Amino acid sequence: MQRIDHLLPWGIPGTRRELTVFRFGSGERKAYIQASLHADELPGMRVAVELKRRLAELEAEGRLAGVIELVPVANPIGLGQMLQANHLGRFELASGKNFNRGFADLAELVAPMLEGRLGSDVAANVRSIRNAMQVALDGLAPAASELQGLQRLLLRHACDADLVLDLHCDFDAVVHLYMIPQQAEAFRPLAARLGAGAMLVAEDSGGSSFDEACSMAWLRLQRRFPDCAVPLAGVAATVELGGMADTGRERAEASCEAILAFLAGQGLISGDWPPAPAPGCEVTPFEGAEYACAPHAGVVSFLQPVGALVEAGDPLFEVIDPLSDRHSVVRASTRGVLYVRERLRFAQPGLWLAKVAGHVPIRQGRLLSD
Repeated sequence: MQRIDHLLPWGIPGTRRELTVFRFGSGERKAYIQASLHADELPGMRVAVELKRRLAELEAEGRLAGVIELVPVANPIGLGQMLQANHLGRFELASGKNFNRGFADLAELVAPMLEGRLGSDVAANVRSIRNAMQVALDGLAPAASELQGLQRLLLRHACDADLVLDLHCDFDAVVHLYMIPQQAEAFRPLAARLGAGAMLVAEDSGGSSFDEACSMAWLRLQRRFPDCAVPLAGVAATVELGGMADTGRERAEASCEAILAFLAGQGLISGDWPPAPAPGCEVTPFEGAEYACAPHAGVVSFLQPVGALVEAGDPLFEVIDPLSDRHSVVRASTRGVLYVRERLRFAQPGLWLAKVAGHVPIRQGRLLSD
């Protein structure tokens, strides 16, 4: 195991923050796994603890058939953002920016460098593109903020990976995954091994999140150079490992083993692994996800558990104004899986309280919430 520490720029005098990467194995193929980019989403960090231990064991046994880079703490900035015992890890306090938005458009950065350099040799094209990504990121002007420096470091380590997993969680949720539709088939085994309740796909969900910055770069270059053999060589997904409270040891160990078995299926780990179970969920368009909000303020009671299959018209939650006694029942407008519930139990304007993964597109434009 190799430990790599990167000092973040723009540290306050007398303080310093570092991004730490653990590198296991060797070889031409590479997987990159990071956890808790939203720093208060800790199930991924807990799984990363198990992954670090198990990867060290597998490396010692000579069973790694490629490079696996692991970043257990992908956001040291947000990890330290505590306010009166509340962890504020989703947005940078200095700027108000979401830590998982606004990653650089790699295709835009490297396309001018690749004009006239790509041809019919797939392997040569992949090498040229990855080298161009690294050169482009290294050649950018110095980062203008600590956040920008962090995002560039994360992309720099992920841009040459064959497989990228960004480990997150939601408030109260079943395991679910996000990816571009062209790569959904590649992640079916991982979804099945993790017992996922939903797989949501979109080409551009808006906001330039980390996983899409990795996967969409290849799709955009493929379309930019249609006469050249450009594969989708960067396969990436956001993996939501349930809800924020799902940090139990047994669950973390099971998720770790599921990810390792998936990596073995990708040829990155040798040995015998249990076969993947049958898929437990369907792939649905992110445009089909209903974000259910309350019609007025009040205390909330959920009427369905996460993971429930609901029909259009089924009750999701009720809202009661404790002073006026106004009472409303919010119902699903689409058939699908209730895959996320909010952790707050008091309805506020514009705040979604439940998400249903449906098959029929009902939204357009920016799909990600902040």
